[in-house]
This record gives sequence, structure tokens and C-alpha cells, in this order.
Amino acid sequence: QVQLVESGGGLVQAGGSLRLSCAASGRTFNSNGIGWFRQAPGKEREFVAAIRWSARSTYYADSVKGRFTISGDSRNMVYLQMNSLKPEDTAVYYCAAPSGSLYGSLLWYRPEKYDYWGQGTQVTVSS
Repeated sequence: QVQLVESGGGLVQAGGSLRLSCAASGRTFNSNGIGWFRQAPGKEREFVAAIRWSARSTYYADSVKGRFTISGDSRNMVYLQMNSLKPEDTAVYYCAAPSGSLYGSLLWYRPEKYDYWGQGTQVTVSS
């Protein structure tokens, strides 16, 4: 089992920045990376970013590329630095981990490939 806890959400004006944190505990050594997703009211959960430990590879949704940066200082702490925030970034942000290893970059974009989820942290961007 892996436990994930997000923090760092809040209210920010458009153009501002926030840094989200994801603290992982439990059997984190079985997962080969962590992803961030978000869900806005009335919309499906969508991929935001992911980091794969072995190659230190990172993946981003087109909508956040160049504005968001995912990083991790260990398998137990992952960050999502969000700059130049827009009102359309408003959502609940979740971190998630697979129970095993994901190989192939496209798999990281698919929420059904993740087995463990945090409870989420709200990010609200005002215009």
C-alpha cells in the first residue's frame, strides 16, 4: 500500500504561482514514479504531469507545458511548481502512484494506470 497526501493548494490571482507537495509513504519502492492530475467541477479528471524515477523523465500536458514543473527530492516527496496560473487551472489537484512500474511514456497520461490516490488539494485562480 502507498499513502499519498497533497498540500499547498489555495487561492491565487491569475499570473501568480503555487507549489503543491505530495508526501508519499508506505511501499513506495514498488512504484516507478508519481503523477499529478486535476479535476474541475463538471469535468473529467485530466493528466497534468508525471515524473519517472529511473530515467528522471518528466511528462506534461500541453496545457501546462512551460508553466508547471514537476520535481522530486526522493521517492517520498514530489512537487508541482505552478507558475503563470490561469483561471482555467482552477481544480482539485491529486497526486497518484502506480502499484508497479509503468513503461512507455503514454501510460503516464492515463489515470486508470494509477492505483493509489491522495484526497486532493483545491487550487483556485481568480481573474
